[in-house]
Amino acid sequence: MPETVRLDEAAVAERLSRVDRLLEQIQDAPGPMTGASVEAVQVLTEIYGEALARVLDGADGPLVERMAEDELIGHLLVLHGIHPEPPERRAERAVAGLRPAVRERGGDIELASVEEGVAQVRVSAKGCGTSSAALEAAVREAVLALAPELTAVERAPGDDGRRAAFVPVESLTLRPASAGGRT
Repeated sequence: MPETVRLDEAAVAERLSRVDRLLEQIQDAPGPMTGASVEAVQVLTEIYGEALARVLDGADGPLVERMAEDELIGHLLVLHGIHPEPPERRAERAVAGLRPAVRERGGDIELASVEEGVAQVRVSAKGCGTSSAALEAAVREAVLALAPELTAVERAPGDDGRRAAFVPVESLTLRPASAGGRT
């Protein structure tokens, strides 16, 4: 049996961009087939969502956890409204993933709350270098990547607002490779 070639994260991202471009072309195309093409994609998405839900139904706890933590599968679970973790838990995982890099540079970060679709985060940092705006953007990107159904990520009320941090944005957004090819 031939070995299955797996896509790395860059290849997945490229294909997702390609799908977006193709769907835009379909939606912008004149003619009677546009509606049918869009509907075919919607129906296919519903069928794949049902298949994914059935996989979840038959999976044991550790498999469900691995699926929920996988970035690509996690997005599909959110898309189909079947992610086993609530958005609050996923937002906390995103913040926890950034915490070591922020602490290494003398700061700290914590998820204060998630209310009405908005994650509120406390960010404290010392030093100089990366702007607070860049740090906040990295936090926003990380939280919304794991919990895309949230509408915003904001500073928590009462956050002391200590700004400038020496936290290179790259160190927050690059994920180390892990065993088994997962990132």
